[in-house]
Amino acid sequence: MTELDPLRYPIGLPQLPPTPLTAAERAPYLQQLAELPAQLTAAARQVGGERLQQPYRPGGWTGRQVIHHVADSHINAYCRFRLALTEGNPTIRPYDEAAWAELPDVAATPITVSLALLDSLHSRWLTLLHHLDEAQWQRTFYHPGNQKTSTLEQTLVLYAWHGRHHLAHLNQLAA
Repeated sequence: MTELDPLRYPIGLPQLPPTPLTAAERAPYLQQLAELPAQLTAAARQVGGERLQQPYRPGGWTGRQVIHHVADSHINAYCRFRLALTEGNPTIRPYDEAAWAELPDVAATPITVSLALLDSLHSRWLTLLHHLDEAQWQRTFYHPGNQKTSTLEQTLVLYAWHGRHHLAHLNQLAA
C-alpha cells in the first residue's frame, strides 16, 4: 500500500465498522455531526476571507469550495438516509463532486449561506438519527459508483469522518 498524502488526507482514510455498533459506539459519531457546523464556522472565521480563496493543497479545492462541498455532500447524505429508510436497498444516484465545486453558485454564494444550511440540515438530520431503532441503523442503500452496499450505520461513520476530513483541510489553511 502506498503512503497517503497528508495534505490530501490529514486524518487518514475512514474506518468503517464491519459489524453493527452499539448505541454507545454510535454516540461519538452523532456528536461529531452535531458539532461540525459550529466547527466549520469557527475554522472559516480563523482562515479569513482572502485565504478561503486559496487551495488547501496544490491541486486541491479552495476553502470556499470545501465549505460549499460539505453542504452539498451532507444534503446528499441526508437524502440517502431517507431513501434507505423508506425503500428496500435503493440505488442512490452518485454525483460529480468536482463538477459541482466548479458551478457558478460556489463562487457567487457567500460561505455563510452554506454554513447556515449545514447548521439547519444537521439539526434535522440528527433529529432523524436520534430516533432510529437498531433495525433501521442496519438498513442499506447501494452506491453504483463504488459498487458497494452500505448500512446507515456505516454511512454515519463515513460522514462523521467526512466532516472531520474537510475541517482538517480548513485548519491547514488557517495554519
